[in-house]
Amino acid sequence: MSKKSKKIMAGVIGTGILVAVIIFFSYYKVDSVEIRGTSHYTDEEVKNMVLRGPMASNSVLAPLIYSTTNTDDIAYVDAFKVTQLNRNTICISVKEKKAVGCIRYLDSYIYFDRNGIFVEGSQNRDETVPYFDGIQVNSIVMDEKLDIRGDTVLNTAVALSTIFQKNDMIPDHIQFDSSYSISLIYGDVTVQLGKDVDLEEKMNRVIAILPQIQGKKGILHMESVATDSNTFEEEQEQEEVTAGNWNGGYDEEGNYTGDGEYDEDGNYVGAKPKTALEEAIENWNGGYDEEGDYTGAGEYDESGNYVGSKPTQESLDAADDESGDGSGDENSTDSQWSDTSGDGADDTSYDESSLGGDGDYTEDNGDYSSDYSGDDSEGY
Repeated sequence: MSKKSKKIMAGVIGTGILVAVIIFFSYYKVDSVEIRGTSHYTDEEVKNMVLRGPMASNSVLAPLIYSTTNTDDIAYVDAFKVTQLNRNTICISVKEKKAVGCIRYLDSYIYFDRNGIFVEGSQNRDETVPYFDGIQVNSIVMDEKLDIRGDTVLNTAVALSTIFQKNDMIPDHIQFDSSYSISLIYGDVTVQLGKDVDLEEKMNRVIAILPQIQGKKGILHMESVATDSNTFEEEQEQEEVTAGNWNGGYDEEGNYTGDGEYDEDGNYVGAKPKTALEEAIENWNGGYDEEGDYTGAGEYDESGNYVGSKPTQESLDAADDESGDGSGDENSTDSQWSDTSGDGADDTSYDESSLGGDGDYTEDNGDYSSDYSGDDSEGY
C-alpha cells in the first residue's frame, strides 16, 4: 500500500473514531441525576461535590470515575457511589457518617457516631441528633474516638440514641448526673430513667405515657420497670402573690404588725406587694402648685414641670378602661385592701368566705361593722 493510501486510510479511521466518540458522548449524555441517601445536603450540593470534571456528562464513564471513598474533606459522608440507571440518567448514592449523638464542647457542638468517633463539629445544633448533657471529654480529635470520662456512658448514649430514632421520640436533651443516672427533658416534663437498666422497656412505657401528660409540667418517675413506681409528679402552678392574697404581716416572734414578712405559722413570705395605686403614687413626683409651693396635691414637680394630678384609683381605672386591657376591675379589687390610714398596713380584715359575698366584713378602725351578703361584682 502506497504512502498516499496509508494517509487516506488513517484519515478515514481517525474520522471514524471521532464520529464514534461524538456518537458515544451524545448517546450516553447525562440529562438527569438522582441523589439518594443524604439528609444533610441538598441535591445541588451533592452534585457539586461529586461531578467535578468533563466526564461527569457521560452516563458510562461517570460511574467509573466519580465513585469515591476519598471524602475526608466532606462532613457527614463516608463514600459516594455513582451508578447508571439508563443511558441518560445516573444516580449518586451517599453513604453518610451516622451521628448518633452530640455534646457541647467549648463553643461548638461535637457530633459522634456509634463507635464514639468524632465525625463533625458545628456552631449549630442539629435537633434530629440527640443532645447529651453531662458527658465529659478530656480531648477531641477529628475522626478519632472521643476521650470520654466513664467507661459505659458512651454505650448508654448509643443505646438511647437507637431507641429515640427508632420511635421518633428524641428529647430536647438528655442529662447525665455525676453518677450517670439519666434524665430526659421533653419540654416541661422531665423523665427520670435512673441507671442504664432495662432501657428498652422503660422507654416503651415512656412513649405510652407521654401523650397522656402532654401540656403538663412535672417529673415522670421511670427509674424502675415496676408498675407502682411509674408515677407522674405534677408541678402545681404557684398563684401570683398580690396585695390581695398576701398572707404575711407577722414578725419573727409571731406578733402581728401588719407589715411583717412572716405568716401566722412563722413561714417567711416576704414583704407585702404594693397595689397598682401605691406604685403609681410612689412614682408620681408632683405635689407642688404653680407658685412652687408644696401642697401635697399640686400638679407640678419641684422644678415647675407639669406632671398631672395625684393618681387615684378612679384615674387608674379610667386609664385601664381606655387602654382596653380589661384590668380595671383588678385594680379596683386591689384598692379594697389599700392603706387609707397611712400606717403601712391594710385597713381591712375579712374572713375567707367574704370573698364569695356571704362572709362578715369589718373595718379595723372600729367605726362600724356590717354583714355583707351579695354579689362580689358590685364591690363593698
